[in-house]
Amino acid sequence: MVIRRETAHSMQRRSSAHDYRLPGIYHITIRVAEGLWQPLGAVVGSDADSASVALTAGGAAVERELLTAISAHYPMVTVDAYVIMPEHLHFVLIVRAPLVSSGGRRTHLGQVIAGFKKGCNRAYWAVTGQTAPAVPAGEPPGTVVAAGIRAPGTVAASGGLSVPGGFPAGSRPPWKGSSGRPPLFAPGYCDVMPVEAGQLETMRAYIAGNPRSRWLRTHDRRRLQPQRCTIETAVTPAALRGYLQRECPPHLLAADIWAQIEQRLLIAGGRVVCDSYGDLALLQRRLLPVVCHRKDKPLFEQQRERCLMAAAAGAVLLSPRIAKGEQHILDAAASSGHPVAIVSDNGFPDVYHPSATQTERCADGRLLIVSPWQYQYRGKDDAVSVPFCKTMNCVAQALCRQKDDWWKRIEN
Repeated sequence: MVIRRETAHSMQRRSSAHDYRLPGIYHITIRVAEGLWQPLGAVVGSDADSASVALTAGGAAVERELLTAISAHYPMVTVDAYVIMPEHLHFVLIVRAPLVSSGGRRTHLGQVIAGFKKGCNRAYWAVTGQTAPAVPAGEPPGTVVAAGIRAPGTVAASGGLSVPGGFPAGSRPPWKGSSGRPPLFAPGYCDVMPVEAGQLETMRAYIAGNPRSRWLRTHDRRRLQPQRCTIETAVTPAALRGYLQRECPPHLLAADIWAQIEQRLLIAGGRVVCDSYGDLALLQRRLLPVVCHRKDKPLFEQQRERCLMAAAAGAVLLSPRIAKGEQHILDAAASSGHPVAIVSDNGFPDVYHPSATQTERCADGRLLIVSPWQYQYRGKDDAVSVPFCKTMNCVAQALCRQKDDWWKRIEN
């Protein structure tokens, strides 16, 4: 497999296979403009169960626009679940008929979102007292003159700058448009469309759980924020390569494949290390690797039984969770309330949000996610090659200080 080149996140990436003028269901995410600090509200509550968002005047204005303006301009569009967070918002749009503007013209989802954002800008400027700056005669709208454009409450500094938000004389502000006022939202938006049964309910649950997840991450940063290079494996790149040469057919471990693996690995002090997310205290318990090999498929029930018996006795099962058997064993252990650990096939971005279930288990000390990889953007359908999978098997055994056939050596 050729590793996909790293791709920067974009709020303007769209599906090339979908016509955004037609009916559909869309989970929309919009974030506020860079430099604004929680302009829409704050997460409050005495605990995670009572967490909610106390909206600012600007946040309340955005909520009014969301609940009234979109359907007023586009009667075929309904706003389903939504949440307004301090610096972004999620909402589900249900488009029940082809999109047509109030003037009768066919339009598309991007125009709906653009109109909503413009309305939010006007409402936000109004409630925050931002008025358009005066522009001298002969100057095009938005031009910054010698005094500088100033946001309300700022003081002009020398040299044609304003503090904050001013720009040198003769330059233009970084935002588009002729209002002379900074927009509330960053350019673009993210859309996700449910394609399988149950995904809409998953989206609704995710949206509803945003305040709770934020409360947990804010109040337990040690467990619910990525921790960098926190775990040593004692595995050197040379030892790992030797392991892969024994485990992989030669044609699967060509020089370029090994170079890709080595480039992505987290290395410190000449050894592979792991980032982590969750409860590091689980590493102090007895760790057992769970790796399901094809050759052991006839013995799977025995492997499953012995793994779950060990978990019930207090061991922490640790697995890459790639093979279906590995998924089945770890899910069974977690469902029974036993703590587990996962070796992730990708690293953690700076802003990392596992599923709501995983977040809860990390917060409760029942889950640890580790990764020996630097983060790299991957599409949903991008596969992980055999050498990369074998690398995670090696890391799992190194962390456990135990070979993955331990369950075969247990007497009945």
